[in-house]
Amino acid sequence: MTWTGPADAPPSVRIATLGPSLQPSERRVADAIAADLEGSVECTAQQLADLVGVGRASVIRLSQTLGYEGYPQLRVALAREPVLATGRQPKAGDGTSLGTLRAGIDTFGRSLPRITAALTDEAVVDFVTALDQANRVVIAANGLSAPLGLDAAMRLGAAGRPAEYLPDTLAQEIAARQLSSRSVCLALSGSGANRLTLQVASAARDAGARVLALTSFANAPLVAVATTALIIPPIIESFRDELLHTSRAALTLVSEQLVELLLEHRGERAAESRAAVLTVLGQSLGE
Repeated sequence: MTWTGPADAPPSVRIATLGPSLQPSERRVADAIAADLEGSVECTAQQLADLVGVGRASVIRLSQTLGYEGYPQLRVALAREPVLATGRQPKAGDGTSLGTLRAGIDTFGRSLPRITAALTDEAVVDFVTALDQANRVVIAANGLSAPLGLDAAMRLGAAGRPAEYLPDTLAQEIAARQLSSRSVCLALSGSGANRLTLQVASAARDAGARVLALTSFANAPLVAVATTALIIPPIIESFRDELLHTSRAALTLVSEQLVELLLEHRGERAAESRAAVLTVLGQSLGE
């Protein structure tokens, strides 16, 4: 699979979202580049190949898989990476627990600009419009993404767009099989490879419903099932780290902002829903 996202997406985003689909030799080159962006800019294709221990052809193939004509074009794109262009470097902790906490938050903060780097306006508009027009929305989310499903259901309901999230996976699949061509299955999975979520999404697709996916990897099995997929690059750089550390912070942030975009899209209907929410909240608060 080659890069099909926005032409201005930086190399680090392309590597992060395409990583699991790369051939082993290409993966080694990609990992080396991701680990040292600045050093990679200074290397020729042969120098990088020698450094990693692969053939020069692997460097060229990786460049083309990432959507570049060749390694010279990849080097230019690497030089334009925000971190290199601005000279910003990761902040190390000061050895204290608070310092470590701050360093982790700083790392996440630096990743924010890349969270939307793999998105296109067309895909976002299609995603929001499908949510708005569906006669029924069933959410598929399991494992570590399960909390995202509950959060999305609550936020969509408050926006006047009722959505069903059933914690039991079998119940999710039963609901998905009862959808129609006017319905939507909203599938949330960081890895895009959760077997249970894939079963629900596939059931929805077989029923004729649209499948909207929110995931972190462009080559994930869930993307192949989806009608429209929004790819949110992982905060960390590798699929292995995604499996070990499994942060869903980026997906949560985008999911919440998509609901805000839906509210804007719905206009007056959303205003009425917000008024109803405020009324309920007002009645539930004590002195």
